[in-house]
Amino acid sequence: MIDFLQVVVDAASLGSLYALLALAIGLLFGIMRLVNFAQGDYITLGAYALILPSGDAVATMLVGSWPWPVMVLTVVAVCIIAALLTERLVFRPLRRADPETLLIASFAVSFLIQNVILVVYGGRPKSAGILDGLTESVTLFGNLRVAGVELVTLATVALLLAALVVFLRYTNLGVQMRAVAEDFRMAQLLGVRGNRVIALAFGISGLIGGITSVLIVAQTGVLDYRMGVLVIVYAFFATVVGGMGSLVGAALGGFVIGTLSVFLQAYLPVDMRSFRDAFLFAIVIAILLMRPQGLIVPRSARERV
Repeated sequence: MIDFLQVVVDAASLGSLYALLALAIGLLFGIMRLVNFAQGDYITLGAYALILPSGDAVATMLVGSWPWPVMVLTVVAVCIIAALLTERLVFRPLRRADPETLLIASFAVSFLIQNVILVVYGGRPKSAGILDGLTESVTLFGNLRVAGVELVTLATVALLLAALVVFLRYTNLGVQMRAVAEDFRMAQLLGVRGNRVIALAFGISGLIGGITSVLIVAQTGVLDYRMGVLVIVYAFFATVVGGMGSLVGAALGGFVIGTLSVFLQAYLPVDMRSFRDAFLFAIVIAILLMRPQGLIVPRSARERV
């Protein structure tokens, strides 16, 4: 029973991260029909902002050595600035382009960021530990030992999700963002400033990227210039499984993908665990065969039908 609860906690922690990133993807897709694969590279930028440029395997800390509130705010600021710059310099001029063009542009931004990091920091993975106190385990219910960083991850993601729900439902800008996601042209005709709303959406995606960056580095202690790529691919799968254009579906899809990943790693036979991703993708395909529109269909899609 304790082992099962441990797996559940791990699944909830990983699933919450995927849910958060899936929300960032779903938010931009709902507004611009943009699948922004550069979202993962915002995470990488935030992580590398913690250290000084060096070719050493053990990173020399810069921002990572500052008091944790200042460190977190700095990483978040770096990611928000990166997101806003890509919106202003790349995606705004392509605002009325086809979704395929926007997708290619997001890949171009992703490769650009990766190669800039490669030039400045080198391609060697680096060890960089932050928030060392969170690596200690906390004992719950007698025998269940949970890493402090997992509890912090769950609490942080829960607060961010709740704040995002309140923002979207009960603030003027949140209502405008939902209106733009439903019908961009009509929202503009009704007086919504599209540029401001889209820039805000990118800012939120940068905020999510910065928080995720800190949490991932605290959990793994490793930096790599492609560290955000695989994470964002899983988050994209979560968005598709949950339902493209549905923020609730994106969050649900994140928890589904995270839970499946952890349970497969825990309960597959040992000699088959290296094929975990193959099993995961097979399950994703099965879900989409049964629900091609995703687990939750957004209102706009239902109205088009």
